[in-house]
Amino acid sequence: MSAYDYRLGALPGHSRLLRTFADRIGALPRATRTLLVVAAAEGTGDLAVTASAASTLGASVSDLEPAERKELIGVDGGRFAFRHPLVRAAAYRSAPVGDRIAAHRALADALPCVGNVDRRAWHLAAATTEPDEHVAAALEETAEHARERGGYAAVAAAYERAAQLSPADGHRARRLALAASAAADAGQHERAAELALLVAPHLTDPAVLARLAQARAALAREQGRYDTSSSVLLDAAAEIAPHAPGTAAFMAYEAMAAAWHSGQRESIDGIGARLAGLGLKAPPDSGPYLPAAEGLARLAAGDPAAGLPPLRALFETLRTEHHGQRHTLRERVSIASWFAPLGEVRTGNDLVAELERECREQGALGLLPLVLLLRTRTRILLGRHGCALPGADEGLRIAEDTGQPHYARQLRGALAHLAALDGDEERCRDLAGRGGDPRQVLPGQEWGALAVGLLELGNGRYEAALRVYEDVAASPSGRTIAVLYGVPDRVEAAVRTGQAASVRELAADFDAWARHAGAAWARALAARCRALLAPDPAAGAAYEEALALHADDGRPFERARTELLFGEWLRRAGRRSEARTPLRSALDTFELLAAAPWAERTRAELRATGESRARRGGGLAPLEHLTPQERQVVRLAATGMTNRDIGAQLFLSPRTVGYHLYNAYPKLGVASRGELAGLDFRDEREEAA
Repeated sequence: MSAYDYRLGALPGHSRLLRTFADRIGALPRATRTLLVVAAAEGTGDLAVTASAASTLGASVSDLEPAERKELIGVDGGRFAFRHPLVRAAAYRSAPVGDRIAAHRALADALPCVGNVDRRAWHLAAATTEPDEHVAAALEETAEHARERGGYAAVAAAYERAAQLSPADGHRARRLALAASAAADAGQHERAAELALLVAPHLTDPAVLARLAQARAALAREQGRYDTSSSVLLDAAAEIAPHAPGTAAFMAYEAMAAAWHSGQRESIDGIGARLAGLGLKAPPDSGPYLPAAEGLARLAAGDPAAGLPPLRALFETLRTEHHGQRHTLRERVSIASWFAPLGEVRTGNDLVAELERECREQGALGLLPLVLLLRTRTRILLGRHGCALPGADEGLRIAEDTGQPHYARQLRGALAHLAALDGDEERCRDLAGRGGDPRQVLPGQEWGALAVGLLELGNGRYEAALRVYEDVAASPSGRTIAVLYGVPDRVEAAVRTGQAASVRELAADFDAWARHAGAAWARALAARCRALLAPDPAAGAAYEEALALHADDGRPFERARTELLFGEWLRRAGRRSEARTPLRSALDTFELLAAAPWAERTRAELRATGESRARRGGGLAPLEHLTPQERQVVRLAATGMTNRDIGAQLFLSPRTVGYHLYNAYPKLGVASRGELAGLDFRDEREEAA
């Protein structure tokens, strides 16, 4: 495919219409056909540049008249436009190859040098039929301009074409590797894999070898192949360690991170042994990366006191880094993900929000599903369930479209969690994909399985909940961060079924992690576990400690759960009037969060104290009537953004944006876009946070 064809795009399903337009163009005078192929190659509608280029090929503006009479093209002032996209395609593709090459070369000569470097480079590339380092270097410069503007697909296209035109093997390999890396970030995973396979044996530059290895490792992770990801990274780290120890140390950290996310202790131990063989020096040569890798190994071994500090030091680099001065976008996403074991939910939410903005600006579709997954988790942890849903829904759509099954499974798990909170049992189980042997939990599916556990817990089916947690713990995914976060739920299910002894050691490990992480919300949940496991006389103090910590943790759902448990404990102790205060507070929160099963349980418990509370009345907030994607679209439309701008932000076509608005208007009771600005789009579930 030529550079121009890449930009023009494929036009499947239109071959008959394309031939019809080609026949009409073929009947035009020679000069008119020449001018049309130049106009099609020019691509922006600039009449002055087109006329200047066409004049060197024996055509002039007056030669457009036959095409205008045939209604193939229209001219307005200094601009022209083809009447249909297929007219432009037919004008270009029906022309002989020699005419196309001549058109591109004439355009490159006609374009003013100032402000047109990239356009000239593409036209030169389209006019070049054999290796030419001058043109290849110009396209490489264009690729870097595209990176600065944001647009990984354009970066990948420019580097790939530059590689095709490179006479020297070294330059060709380097440019192909950079094309593969950019294609991976753009979500073009099949193309990235093809380019990586093509170039891997020919690389010698350590920096480029590292970039390619990181891209290949990312592709493996997105498929859930963590062992492959770690192996690719460690092999490359060993090769470049003598030349670029800092880069090798970062790749060693990434290899350990992949193993840690897999939950496979054997893999973590194996990587630890290989790290020792790399011969990497301690900081400052290795930066914070080698200690972070060793910290992950210690954390996996159950030693948070030794594991968390070096991981926190790495995480802190993102606070001080300005606009990616030290790390690439992909690397910053990797580092930001450690908010979970560090308990840094609020900071993590802020960092991930910034990364989401950058992904959208730069067209990093390959990274966006993971970023939206992280954003969904921080929002769920912060109790912002209403705004978590659209992001998770969008992330799942993009993950499926770009072939990232691992992140798709995790995003389904996040959506299943939200369905469990709402009490939507059918949707929760469907998203979680529970079926067959429960111990065969694929990487990423543990999040969905734990959502089913939360569903069972919310409905008071404690034995079923405990079975889910035990199944996940026994699965290959039983040591992931998801399981750590599920410990308080498992403790509650075990205590409710009279199996407290089975979770005491687990609760103690969670308590140790919470103390060393230091986050108020983690310490609150650890105190709740202690309350559940304590003899009755000591439980009250532990519940009060938990609630005091919840006051500052910003997690309303978990605070309400602790209030419910405390209220139950007080009632059983015969302190019915005291029980009403935490139960009322819990019920208010559950109703605001639309956590239906939990609200019903709390309402029943409140009745047992002698106080009745009717279900909360009132209509739904405006956003509650909309699908997740409709919510995103109307929020942006209410700010005054056009359909095209909204589409660029959400990776949708303007027509799809219009379709969502058309469906949303009657649900919101409005007749036009202008009325959206007068609606209150705040979500009560967000306000509860």
